[in-house]
Amino acid sequence: MSLDADTVRLAKGRNYATVVTLMPDGQPQALLTWIDTDGENILVNTEPQRQRSKNIRRDPRVTVLIHSDEDPWDWSEVRGHVVDSIDGQQARDHIDELAHKYLDTDYPASTIGPQGRIIYVIRPDKVNTPKFVGHAREFRAHAQR
Repeated sequence: MSLDADTVRLAKGRNYATVVTLMPDGQPQALLTWIDTDGENILVNTEPQRQRSKNIRRDPRVTVLIHSDEDPWDWSEVRGHVVDSIDGQQARDHIDELAHKYLDTDYPASTIGPQGRIIYVIRPDKVNTPKFVGHAREFRAHAQR
C-alpha cells in the first residue's frame, strides 16, 4: 500500500506524530515525535538504545498518527511495519534535517547517544484520514449538529 497525498503532506510539514510500538508485555507505548516520509514510507529517527527501538526489533508493527499543527481535524493514521533501518552518517544527517524542519537549527551533537541515530522505514499496511480533509469548516459544522 502507498501513502496518500494528505499523509505525505502532513509528514513533510512541521507536524508532530504519535508513534505507537508494542512493549514486551503487549502494552502499547506511544511517544510524540518528529516525522518524515520518503513519499512511499514513513520515516522515524531515534536512537537504537531507546525502548522504541527495542520494541521494533522484537515486533516491527507500528502505528503512526500524524496531527496537523494548524487544524485538529487534519490528521492521518498509518498502520504498518518496519521494513528497513538506516544508521550511520545518513541517520545523523537526517536528524539534522528534522531539527531544521522543527527548530530551524542543527540537532545538538551533545544530545546524541553513543550508539548514534537510526531511521526506521515504516511501510504502510493501512492509511486512515478523515473523509472531510480539506473541508474542516464543513466537518466542524456537521459535528456540532
